[in-house]
Amino acid sequence: MYTIAALYHFTRFEDPAALKPDLLALCVEQDIQGTLLLAHEGINGTIAGPRVGIDAVIAHLRALPGCADLEWKEAVSDHAPFGKMKVRLKREIVTMGQPDIDPRARVGHYVDPQDWNALISEPDVAVIDTRNDYEVAIGTFDGAVDPQTESFGDFPAWWAANKQRFHNKKVAMFCTGGIRCEKSTNYLLGQGVEEVYHLKGGILKYLEEVPEEDTKWHGACFVFDNRVSVEHGLREGPHMLCHGCRRPILPEDTKRPEYEAGVSCHQCVAETSAADKDRFRERQKQMTLKKARKASAG
Repeated sequence: MYTIAALYHFTRFEDPAALKPDLLALCVEQDIQGTLLLAHEGINGTIAGPRVGIDAVIAHLRALPGCADLEWKEAVSDHAPFGKMKVRLKREIVTMGQPDIDPRARVGHYVDPQDWNALISEPDVAVIDTRNDYEVAIGTFDGAVDPQTESFGDFPAWWAANKQRFHNKKVAMFCTGGIRCEKSTNYLLGQGVEEVYHLKGGILKYLEEVPEEDTKWHGACFVFDNRVSVEHGLREGPHMLCHGCRRPILPEDTKRPEYEAGVSCHQCVAETSAADKDRFRERQKQMTLKKARKASAG
């Protein structure tokens, strides 16, 4: 059984590159896989591995400067959610492209999962999903506005074009684990919105803590690991990835004529050229051969 830990923390790392070697070495030593992003503004990522290994890495992270109160969310899986371990240096731990954003200065009001249903049911509250379009497509909350953004960096432009829709409204925002809302609520406060709220712990915490019979969530939540999606109780959802476009699809979508394993699905078949598809086919062929060699060796 694999323990999965999703985490983020905003703090000031003067030299994030100096933190990378020891962190990566510890993850490898503890048989941990996943991705951790380091930037001057903090750390973000999801890792998986044995219980003792996750505990060791979390203890290491909480000992870093300003990280004593780092929080994380856990789930379990009976198969490895990741194939390898990566620690990457980035400009931002979640990319919004707004240099003046600082979640350490101020963010919206945190709303516990148990109080979220009541808030989003109020008539003067506008609920905004800050995730990307392909994430929203497989699940969201009742009545949530979908900005239809392809990346989080598109959100400020969407807000500029649509802010009049939310005049005299309270704004409640949510995302997968909470990190995007740290920045988006800071941004809206800077834009003059007076009452801004966000779901503490994100959709993942809501699905973990709110009983399914009380839910205002519909569908599945996209996650950035081999589980692809999760549902209430954080049980694994039905989705798989199209490895041509990295969007979630359902098993029945593989029977559509546009689907070719590792190459395309109905969502992306018209988005790539014939040369792209040939390259994807070669990649898929090499992956299949590698998997076969590994199986025969094992």
